[in-house]
Amino acid sequence: MIDFKGLFCALLFVVVVPQWTVAQNNTNSPYTRYGYGQLSDQNFANSKAMGGVAYGLRDGNHINPVNPASYTAIDSLTFLFDAGLTLQNTNFSEGANRLNAKNSSFDYVAMQFRVQRWMAMSIGLLPYSNVGYNMDRYTEGDEDTPANTQHFFGDGGFHQLYLGMGFRVMRNLSVGVNASYFWGGMDRSMNVIYVNTSNYNYTDTLHLSARDYKLDFGIQYTQPWGRKHVMTVGAVYSPKKNLNSHSYLGIATASGTSQQVKKDVDYGLAHSFGLGMTYVYDRRLTVGADYTFQKWGDVKFDGEENELCDRSKIAIGAEYRPSLLPKNYLSHVRYRAGVYYSDPYYKIDGKRATREYGVSAGFGLPVPRMRSLFSISAQYIRVDGRGAQLINENYVRINLGLTFNERWFFKRKVE
Repeated sequence: MIDFKGLFCALLFVVVVPQWTVAQNNTNSPYTRYGYGQLSDQNFANSKAMGGVAYGLRDGNHINPVNPASYTAIDSLTFLFDAGLTLQNTNFSEGANRLNAKNSSFDYVAMQFRVQRWMAMSIGLLPYSNVGYNMDRYTEGDEDTPANTQHFFGDGGFHQLYLGMGFRVMRNLSVGVNASYFWGGMDRSMNVIYVNTSNYNYTDTLHLSARDYKLDFGIQYTQPWGRKHVMTVGAVYSPKKNLNSHSYLGIATASGTSQQVKKDVDYGLAHSFGLGMTYVYDRRLTVGADYTFQKWGDVKFDGEENELCDRSKIAIGAEYRPSLLPKNYLSHVRYRAGVYYSDPYYKIDGKRATREYGVSAGFGLPVPRMRSLFSISAQYIRVDGRGAQLINENYVRINLGLTFNERWFFKRKVE
């Protein structure tokens, strides 16, 4: 039978948690001054430990919203509930200057269950991007402009509340779609303070908010051979679209005057393509690789074209489970590792601003006497500024995730 009480509590948690999570901010990167900020790949804890591999992952014990075709891997008796948390320490460097920052965020929450033999459903909250920075820049004066200090501040981000469906159209072929409510906002301010006079001090603030829908499509084809070998190929696509957005520019001067100017300009989301493949041996070893491409160069941002660069990412990862038999606890631990390289979409002075690469490793720890799994992993991420005056960033992230995996849908026998 269906545990309606548990299902209601899980659904209530998915709906209520967004009211708290949208207030979280997990970045202090100055590069979030550009575009929509730091983009999230929307991976869950098991995928993060594998370098972000997800397009070909097909595991009935984990939710994989990156490719909604994966939802059909769940069996008819299982209910999945997943939540994740990230702890982060960042070191920023520019020449001899160093700065450390610590952040934490509640990343995601989702649930998944089968509806029919050929259809499964998932509901959850995912991050899309984060904006968060606070920095100063001093400019020497000249004949035209007095010496001044510019203070830059920004915060906000965008989020997705999704409803996903996966359909098994053939024995080895599944397709899926996530329909998301996309919303959020960000504020970016610049405060200019003149050293020798306050008469010309001013602050300008750009505010952007958006509420719209977003669609993501996925497909997976699985080919087993022999008794122990399975290959899965997966692909995803998200169409380009203009956002239903509102923005205005606010200006305040030292004399106390202020004004707000509405900006009727376009903001958009990019075409996004992804292709990946995984190989599974004996249900114990999984090896996968992904490639992602996002066409941000064609998107209008603040009404301007070519404000951002195209984004790409290559990821490789693996998971190993020593045994399927009940030998001892360590034989059921899932050992994970991965690497990735990415060209982010930030553009400064008409040129690509950064490159990014990372390594990760972690464990999937079974919860005693339960089918649930606690995932923990560590990531080291390096962001290199492509120029002498650009900042380098070093991240150490601890990703925590709990996958509640229990049999809720069954018939009880009455004796």
